[in-house]
Amino acid sequence: MANDNNGVFTDLFIAVANPIQNIADTLGNGINSATSIVQSCINLCTTIVSGIANTAIQLIQGVTTAVTSAITPKQ
Repeated sequence: MANDNNGVFTDLFIAVANPIQNIADTLGNGINSATSIVQSCINLCTTIVSGIANTAIQLIQGVTTAVTSAITPKQ
């Protein structure tokens, strides 16, 4: 009799624990996916900002060269 009761409680524990473990696994996977998405966005933003900064520097260099050429006395 005692073994039958343990079996019922074990079955009940397994029946409750498995869905909880599945939920925990799903949440863990969701967090990993969210972290991956955030990291991708950070990488993309960094690339965009770097590109904008490089373009701005090139533009400033171009303007500086043009101004220098314009004010340099012609020989």
